[in-house]
Amino acid sequence: MTSLYEPLTAGSLDLANRVVMAPLTRSRAGTAGVPTDLNVEYYRQRAEAGLIITEGTQPSAVGQGYLDTPGIHSDEQTAGWRAIGAAVHRAGGRIVVQLMHVGRIAHPDNKGGLESVAPSAIAAAGQMLTTDGMVDFPAPRELREDELAGVVAEFVDASQRAIAAGLDGVELHAANGYLLHQFLAPASNQRDDGYGGSPAARARFVVEVARAVAEAIGAGRVGIRISPANGAGGTDETDAADVAATYGELVDGLAPLGLAYLHVLGDPRSDLTRDLRARFGGVFMANTGFAEVTSRDEAADLVSAGDADLVSVGRLFIANPDLVTRWQNDAELNEPNPDTFYGGGAEGYTDYPALAS
Repeated sequence: MTSLYEPLTAGSLDLANRVVMAPLTRSRAGTAGVPTDLNVEYYRQRAEAGLIITEGTQPSAVGQGYLDTPGIHSDEQTAGWRAIGAAVHRAGGRIVVQLMHVGRIAHPDNKGGLESVAPSAIAAAGQMLTTDGMVDFPAPRELREDELAGVVAEFVDASQRAIAAGLDGVELHAANGYLLHQFLAPASNQRDDGYGGSPAARARFVVEVARAVAEAIGAGRVGIRISPANGAGGTDETDAADVAATYGELVDGLAPLGLAYLHVLGDPRSDLTRDLRARFGGVFMANTGFAEVTSRDEAADLVSAGDADLVSVGRLFIANPDLVTRWQNDAELNEPNPDTFYGGGAEGYTDYPALAS
């Protein structure tokens, strides 16, 4: 049986173990989206993870949704990520930046007045925190077909910046109701051109982004995250047959690219996930901790049973920078404080004690 603590090679990524730090929005990059020394320390502390997937990072100014999230579309932001990558590597870790264009899950007040764009001009239900408090999501502008190549180029530029900054690769965020997921879901994609109207057409744009990024930086440096039918951000994928068809088309388009891994948020033992894993044919990363925290025993069982090659863990890494050591030694865990998850400074970010202390 394979152990959670055995090394693994995923594409171009040589990983010391199979415990992955999941992407976690922490909103501590400041208004310019430039990573700071505080962010450097946060990621350095967690370098014993087999792989760190960074918080969602906007590939363009238009792609920002939440306050104080980092970007990777300016020289200053790229320099900030360079410092993070160097610190993680000095500590023996591996790190990829998650590229998160939020699409319609945004408000102009959080990005200098810029208009939001999406597959269709349909507002998401709910509200977003801005500097003026909670406000309704406005309707986005529908992207014209002749604009899509420009959005692909933004992902490519951000990916190239990540490699130039010394990071190990990127993860494309096609989950949780953000832009790439919005293209996949019929509730948010009601286009009648070549990018909507059928499972194959809705999957097309995501495949085009993945192909372009893989060609630009090497497929072995690219992972992708999906969350079929989780309904986040009003994606509401409720037709099981359509979900299976759409994500089957997506993964069939991704499989020939030779990406580093497929990261699926959902039940790794469901028929749908098993089918997608088989279609992908490469390294499979499971993330079960959307509603509940993934435990050590669950993660170990998924790997030992062969149901996942890697397991990504979120909230426990917030409170336990040395989570792998704690799990290996069956040590007591720090409890995460939800009041400090988003925004603020060092409290609840870099001040959780390591086991050695």
